[in-house]
Amino acid sequence: MTVQHKDLAAGRWRSFSLAQQLGNVGGEVSRALRWRGRDRDLSDKAVFRALELLDLSIRDPRWNRRLKELTRARESLCDAWLGGKEYGTRLEDLDRYFFAFALLARKL
Repeated sequence: MTVQHKDLAAGRWRSFSLAQQLGNVGGEVSRALRWRGRDRDLSDKAVFRALELLDLSIRDPRWNRRLKELTRARESLCDAWLGGKEYGTRLEDLDRYFFAFALLARKL
């Protein structure tokens, strides 16, 4: 798969706080939700970008103690994208979850 966030993958992502990182993931989740039902391709691409950003956070050594939460968020995003068949996860739920981080990041 092609890297969409080249500058972030090159190291800039690690300059962001956890709230900023997860708030950015939330932006992609929000886009996926907005395009769902209107343009499946654009919705899928937003989910792929969100997964890419989550993967960057998972690889960030500062969050080693948060790996369980980060990997669970990734797993939940995959579940929601595939229809919530495993855990009943919905993109709307994840949108609310990540929105809280976006709000926190704006306050920092």
